[in-house]
Amino acid sequence: MLIFEKELSPYRDQLRNHDLYGNIKDIFDLRIFMEAHVFAVWDFMSLIKALQIKLTCISLPWKPNGNRMATRLINDIVLVEESDFNQNNITMSHYEMYLESMIEVGADTSEIKRFLHDIDMNLPSSEELKNQDIPQPLKDFVGFTFDIIKKDDVALIASAFAFGREIIIPEMFIKIVEKVSLNSDVKIDHFLFYLNRHIEIDGDVHNDMALNLLKELCGDSSSCIDQALNIAKEALEKRIYLWDYINQKIIEKNEILTNSI
Repeated sequence: MLIFEKELSPYRDQLRNHDLYGNIKDIFDLRIFMEAHVFAVWDFMSLIKALQIKLTCISLPWKPNGNRMATRLINDIVLVEESDFNQNNITMSHYEMYLESMIEVGADTSEIKRFLHDIDMNLPSSEELKNQDIPQPLKDFVGFTFDIIKKDDVALIASAFAFGREIIIPEMFIKIVEKVSLNSDVKIDHFLFYLNRHIEIDGDVHNDMALNLLKELCGDSSSCIDQALNIAKEALEKRIYLWDYINQKIIEKNEILTNSI
């Protein structure tokens, strides 16, 4: 899939070189980042669960689905995402691990918790999110994820999963680990553990498996490849938009502090 590498390279470069990483300079900046990024941490699980529903057997009576590679990939990722071990060797999901990290740094978890309470069992499309009291970039990011899920096209879901998450996440998180240098006595051990855990599992194993899964699903179908490429571009655009929003919030916070001195 050389066309994906060529067409997506500019988007990935934007994310690798985004100003956001260098602008997270204190604990207040990190809180701003985490309070927005947690929405992406949460909705990832529904993306992988959609693939699990489509590509493995979760009904009774159980039957082999015929795609052993897909079954292995999806179940392996679900296992880690839903029941990994945190740095204290306690089993929890990565979403819960992220909330733990937010609490450690003093970030506000009320917005994401209120959002999950409000949507309950609903799959929040971009249209349905219009009335939600959260910033528009968060509505766009989460809405895109669930719009893809609702299309019920496994190749499109796999493309958003592969290029919007598994392949780009290690590249982004490495930048955060390299750049984040906080002028604070507040510990960020849980957050760094979360980042490094994803760099380890996504960078070493899951990204290649996700790409191979998409190749298998599309095969030689030019139509499938074109649609999957468009979804991959949109997924990366949504991430760039989210990063732009967080970066702007940090800049505005610092301008207010400067003007108040």
